[in-house]
Amino acid sequence: MAKLPAIEGCLTALVTPFRDGKIDFDALAKLVDWQIEQGVDGIVAVGTTGESATLDVDEHVAVITAIVKAVRGRVPVVAGAGGNATTEALELTHASEQAGADALLHVTPYYNRPGQEGLFRHFEAIAKSTKLPIILYNVPSRTACDLLTDTVVRLAELPNVIGIKDATGNLVRASELVAKVGDRLTILSGDDGTSFPLYAVGARGVISVVSNIAPRAMSDMWDAVKAGDWERAKQRHFELRVLSQMLFAEPSPAPTKAALAILGRCSTDVRLPLTEASAGLRDQLRAELRTQGML
Repeated sequence: MAKLPAIEGCLTALVTPFRDGKIDFDALAKLVDWQIEQGVDGIVAVGTTGESATLDVDEHVAVITAIVKAVRGRVPVVAGAGGNATTEALELTHASEQAGADALLHVTPYYNRPGQEGLFRHFEAIAKSTKLPIILYNVPSRTACDLLTDTVVRLAELPNVIGIKDATGNLVRASELVAKVGDRLTILSGDDGTSFPLYAVGARGVISVVSNIAPRAMSDMWDAVKAGDWERAKQRHFELRVLSQMLFAEPSPAPTKAALAILGRCSTDVRLPLTEASAGLRDQLRAELRTQGML
């Protein structure tokens, strides 16, 4: 069976804005419009950057639904639907499908640390339960669980597994993925700082945190690569280097929300156990946003 169409380019791992502890749906819709106007190729709803860990199931689905409504078919919506219990991941998969998502992002099960056979069966069960395209997500630094390349090769045989978000930060691993499954899966960078180097070895996009703040610049980096203008892409990479580092200087997405608040786009609110970015980092972000010409 033929693979489903690829999802590629700059996809923003969108924050979930809060106000007084509640989801700020008005700010969310405005963020979606701004992202699309600035040229992003897709929106990822309720990923790690969307604070999926502190949303209950009803909130999780409500955010996906709201983003689908705000997008209005202009770009693909990829719904974060992962869980460390396969039953939970299946529940979120079906809810995302009903909400109108175009594709799913499924992280490796965290904390319980399944083996490679368990990982294969987990993703296989999800893939068989839905017709939506699935992007695998490997981020061992957060999950204590590593999806090895040989397992990805097996999963690439499933017709609706179309890509993998590689957030290992390991360029050798990324090169291995491209070499072994790049003809069947879209390799996406899951780490802004390595997006340009991954493009150089064959990745076809990024699921980006930085594009929450600099959507046009991150999109332009990918557009330049696609056009073969590697010099322009490299320039964007270096222009965004300091901002990328700042957005992860404290637990994410607190710095990203702090930067968005400086830009007047949402509040700094995050949910415990996360706390707002420090005053010192906010000052540094303000200075960098001025350097970037955003203020």
